[in-house]
Amino acid sequence: MDIVNFVLQVGELLWTPVKRNVGYLVHYKRHIQSLEVLVGKLETTRNDYQRSVDAALMNGDEVKSEVQKWLKDADKAIIDAKRLNNEAGENKTCLGGRCPNLKWRYTLSKRAVNETEEMNKLNEEKSFETVTLQVRLPVEFESTMSTGDFEVFEATRQAMDGVMKALKDDNITVIGVHGMGGIGKTTMVKHVGLQACKDKLFDHVIMAVISQNPNLVKIQQQLAEMLALNLNEQTEIARAARLKERIRRGKKILIILDDIWRAIDLSLIGIPDDYELQNCNSKVLLTTRLQNVCHAMKSQEMIHLDFLSDEDSWALFVKKANRSFESTNFYEIARKVAGECRGLPIALIAVARALGDKDLEEWREAARRLEMSQTTNLDDEGDVFRCIKLSYDYLKGNDAKSFFLLCCLFPEDSDIQIEDLLKYGIGKGLFRDANSMQEARSTAHLVAKYLKACSLVLDGEQDGCVRMHDVIRDMAILIASSGDGSQGFLNSLEDYSAISLMGNEIRNLPDELVCPKLEILLLQSNFEIEEIPEDFFQSPNALRVFDISSTEIISLPSSFNLLTKLQTLHLDRCQSITDVSILGELKKLEVLSMRESGIEELPEEIGHLTNLRMLDLTMSTYIAVIPSNVISRLSKLEELYMQLSFADWGKKVEGEDDKTNASFDELICLPYLNSLKVDISDAECLPENVGFFRKWVNFDICISRDPVHRSMNVHLSKNIVTPYSRALFLDTTINTLPDWFNSTVTQRVEKIIYLEPRSLTDILEEYNHGKLHGLKFLHLQECREIVTLMNTETRVPNKPVFESLDELHVFCWERLQQLCVGELLQGSLGNLKFLEVEQCEGVAGALVPSNLLQRLQNLEVLIVCATGMVYIFKSQGLEQGETVLTKLREMKLENLPELTNILNGPAQPAMFHNLKTLAISKCKKLKTLFTFDVAQCLQQLEELWVEECHSLDKLFGLSEGLIVQDDEIIFPQLKNLALQSLSKLTSVLAGSATLLCPSLEYLHVLDCPEFLTSTSDFHSNMQVQVNNEQHFHLLRKRLWEQR
Repeated sequence: MDIVNFVLQVGELLWTPVKRNVGYLVHYKRHIQSLEVLVGKLETTRNDYQRSVDAALMNGDEVKSEVQKWLKDADKAIIDAKRLNNEAGENKTCLGGRCPNLKWRYTLSKRAVNETEEMNKLNEEKSFETVTLQVRLPVEFESTMSTGDFEVFEATRQAMDGVMKALKDDNITVIGVHGMGGIGKTTMVKHVGLQACKDKLFDHVIMAVISQNPNLVKIQQQLAEMLALNLNEQTEIARAARLKERIRRGKKILIILDDIWRAIDLSLIGIPDDYELQNCNSKVLLTTRLQNVCHAMKSQEMIHLDFLSDEDSWALFVKKANRSFESTNFYEIARKVAGECRGLPIALIAVARALGDKDLEEWREAARRLEMSQTTNLDDEGDVFRCIKLSYDYLKGNDAKSFFLLCCLFPEDSDIQIEDLLKYGIGKGLFRDANSMQEARSTAHLVAKYLKACSLVLDGEQDGCVRMHDVIRDMAILIASSGDGSQGFLNSLEDYSAISLMGNEIRNLPDELVCPKLEILLLQSNFEIEEIPEDFFQSPNALRVFDISSTEIISLPSSFNLLTKLQTLHLDRCQSITDVSILGELKKLEVLSMRESGIEELPEEIGHLTNLRMLDLTMSTYIAVIPSNVISRLSKLEELYMQLSFADWGKKVEGEDDKTNASFDELICLPYLNSLKVDISDAECLPENVGFFRKWVNFDICISRDPVHRSMNVHLSKNIVTPYSRALFLDTTINTLPDWFNSTVTQRVEKIIYLEPRSLTDILEEYNHGKLHGLKFLHLQECREIVTLMNTETRVPNKPVFESLDELHVFCWERLQQLCVGELLQGSLGNLKFLEVEQCEGVAGALVPSNLLQRLQNLEVLIVCATGMVYIFKSQGLEQGETVLTKLREMKLENLPELTNILNGPAQPAMFHNLKTLAISKCKKLKTLFTFDVAQCLQQLEELWVEECHSLDKLFGLSEGLIVQDDEIIFPQLKNLALQSLSKLTSVLAGSATLLCPSLEYLHVLDCPEFLTSTSDFHSNMQVQVNNEQHFHLLRKRLWEQR
């Protein structure tokens, strides 16, 4: 029996491989068909992930390495499987075609099984919750600095010295700085924080603004973000506990709490107590106007920031007035005016800017008014008010004054969008001299610039924004509340002309608004308001501006039709409202903004708004229906914004065969329309012919069937540093667009984005057909039918091409092999300043060969990522002495696995002469950056970052033909050098050459085990800081995360 079992087991072992091999032949067709099915499934999954990766890259996010590897493996598996399927289609035979080739079938079937197993494995690994890294770095304190031309006067120096001394005292954990509003406390402590970082007193400096009405959640969020801490807890107590734990786990953290008005329990925020702060070598630095707040906050050291001395006041005043006071009479009166400012910097600056260009009589009048406005019991606030009021009185024109007062309606310390001020201003009746909305917008920006020049508003943290100093804001509210500033406050609500309750956590509105003089009512960001009472607007009112954005209101009350004077209405992000037909009653409405609204159909009543000048429906993604003859009746419409909302122009309404959406012709017939941002689902939505041409001044038109593409257009536009006023986004080619469209739009376009364009085979043909002579920005992505970007051998241009192009971006283009073949005429690409090539793995050889190098005479920035070339530049073929790349100032190379040399060929004179920033990452075959002859050209290099280049043993190698190099290599401007994860790096220079870096300030050497060079080897004249963590993160962020 045992022998029988043994024989059976042996037989089974022998039969299994035989059975498997026979199966390869028997199930040949099934294996090939199964593989075909799996290829389709894997392609779908791969495409979905690739779209997510593309969107993430556009947003500046970092993609997970495991996702990148999966995509690469999936691409390889798909290519191998398709190659196998093509081979199977050949159906090879033997014996003169009378018998199938069994050996060939066996081999293919076996390969198909292996490929199937690989694809099943990839499908099992595909579940990624996100494609991007969720790692967050701490916000660097230096990046938050916006302190202008800070000057250290004697009073400031004394206070700063006192604070710095306290920061170095191990027994002090809480330091209070007190002084009058506008004296410069915030600016001073910011500079103290920066100096403390440079002196390595602290590893991190974090800051939050407390203000008059502390919002604990906001304060916690500010501190947490600077520590890269995610606070997901819902309650303040839980958030405080998380924040406290993070601070305790950290070491040497300086916590700056600015603008405290009354004692606040720091534990409620999440700041450890004195004992715990001492244990983690951390401190709290607070600022306040009131000394007793310092006492109440248990400050162990209290520093008073005093007024400026007479001489320092005069020096600041003269500088800000920007004029000479040589005349004796002028000198005396100017000294008198400066003296009235009582040594307060904010008042000195405001008055000096207001009077700087005035004549002697106006200076005398100003001095008289400052004297006359003094009260017998003058306090500090009275001094400030007199000075700010004088600056306000000297503003030129009522528009500037009203614009200034509008700013005080926004919350303290908030960014104020100039676009919001424009729309509120239009409703208030400002800018009536402007002939169009665009003219009014230009005026608004000029007024904002003027107010900044007068030191009455500050630059915002975001572009297109301004801010108000809290002292200026307080004074502006006082001026607005007291009419001309000389009377007391308004006595009752009935006298108010403007009410702002933004973000006040209001839940319920009163039944009726009894404010007959009210012109402006701002209620936005009260997220829990669900209802406007039916009789809310029943009482007579003069309302001209109403903003109730970001609330949960579900309907507009019947009394809304009584707002007969309303000119500006904001219903942004009111997604619970579905019916806005009552808006048709607001006949004087000029500005209607319903961004991100929840409406599904634009009501026909909107067509009654014949005075409407601006309609904004951006990102109102639910809109599926726009009835015919609604938009065409908006005869005064100047600006229409509909990106990411509606795109089916002229198409049948789904489910209603007898109903058609508004056609694109309705936009063309609007006589005053000059700004248009709109999506079009297909080129077929455009009429073939039009009766007349409209040349829109500004446009951003997206033609794409894919909603994801239309979304990417909006995100791409946000990420562009230089805004372009005329833009196109296409998933098709220019020759599919009507002739009238090409004449009025395409030929005038400044920016074009192509994303998966159907049938695009020749970009030079696009250039010719579209007459793109004014094109400044070109983005090409996933152009799957083009192998060469510009091929002058197949299409010979008779004129220069892309002569106005400033920026060229090439993304995710697997088939692309070369940027240029053949000779481009002189002048082609002559203005190109920015070139970016990413995820183009098919590019081999040199990215920029010599024929292209000759044309890029003005190139300033080059970014190359995830691409397969061996060289970046090829200089072979250039004439000796020919100058190239003399204006290149920034070069970033990342994830180039095949790159062996940045430059292939001899160095040309002055090549890289203006290069200031060179950043290189993950180029595993790169052995040196440049040879010595190129290194000698790097006279302007300021920042050099090299990481994860595992073959790199020297940064700069010997020039060709040299065995020994004894020269000095000088980098006179190099300030920052970062070397990370370079396992073979032994030195900066090959041979025995001497390295001189006289300006080197920061040296970062991390995970470079063979690198033994010390700071003294760089011969710097500066005190070199080594591996400063905060500076390292700041440098990384600036080089790799910011464009």
